[in-house]
Amino acid sequence: MRAQPRPPARPAPWGDAGLVSGEAVELDVRAARIGSRVLALLLDVLAQAVLMLVLSMSVGVALLNLPEGLVDGALAGGLATVGLILVLVGYPVLCERFNHGRTLGKMAVGLRVVSADGAPVAARQSLIRALVGVAVEWPGLVLPLLSWVAGVAVMMTDRRGRRLGDLVAGTLVVHTRAATAWRPVPTAVPALAGWAATVDLSRLDDALALAARQYLARVHQLAEPARGRLGRGLWTEISAVITPPAPPGMPESVYLAAVLGERHRRARYRLGLGRTAAATLWPELVPGPPAPAAAAPPPAARPGTDASPGTIRPAAPDLAPVAGPAVPAQAAPALRPAVVLSTRDGGASASPAGTRSDAGS
Repeated sequence: MRAQPRPPARPAPWGDAGLVSGEAVELDVRAARIGSRVLALLLDVLAQAVLMLVLSMSVGVALLNLPEGLVDGALAGGLATVGLILVLVGYPVLCERFNHGRTLGKMAVGLRVVSADGAPVAARQSLIRALVGVAVEWPGLVLPLLSWVAGVAVMMTDRRGRRLGDLVAGTLVVHTRAATAWRPVPTAVPALAGWAATVDLSRLDDALALAARQYLARVHQLAEPARGRLGRGLWTEISAVITPPAPPGMPESVYLAAVLGERHRRARYRLGLGRTAAATLWPELVPGPPAPAAAAPPPAARPGTDASPGTIRPAAPDLAPVAGPAVPAQAAPALRPAVVLSTRDGGASASPAGTRSDAGS
């Protein structure tokens, strides 16, 4: 007997919600867990607090305009109860009904409420979820502390992260944003580098280039014949807006990679030109390399000595005679290499170019 090699293990699917469509196709959807759901709840609580504040101010202004005999404690208490019901129950029900199963917090986090079979959530299910949530979960009118512990325990032990309201209403909260691992797209194709350098890409818009990039990033996940059909369709659209035509004999994915690589190279070149122009016009806005250490000053000349006639000394900046803190190296004025000779008292001396000579003073 000869041992057979074990087949490579297939990676586990990203979705774990266990949803199956009406065509008996398993949906690659991930169920929302306690972390993302608590974050969505906090955002919803903030939105409800703002809504409650707006309602309170509006009702208060309306009550101030009523006659004094009509406003009493019973009316104020009834209005407060109605407002509380509208905020705690009406807010999630109306949002899930008219916003495809998403409240403001769920929309920000990327969650959605659906039925247990994957269908859109119904108004009846949203109402049941809201009533159960207000009674035993949040804010928990029946034994608040005990109901909170029970709700957290149910969410952590359920395989799909459902809470008590989801179990009663037959709903499920899923993620709407898929976490996909993107592969890098080739930035250059050596075999087509000469042709790509001459391609006119002025009519290639961003949407079509993005579609080609997404195709190349996920081409390893596609199977034939869908992969070839999609690649041929993208290349047909791109080849219709670029010139000159590509040399024959290459797969469509290679042509797409060459076009995107050349487009990326040109965009990077334009970005470099823009940064260079910005650094020239506004050098203080561009972070530069750290300033080098200041060089040691040259030895001072002995008092009473001066350069002999006819010699040229290196130009030096005019320094104030008053002693003070050392001037940083980067703050020193730029010196020009040219040296201008001036005659003073019958001798030759050097002065920096651009400074006024004292010969005529």
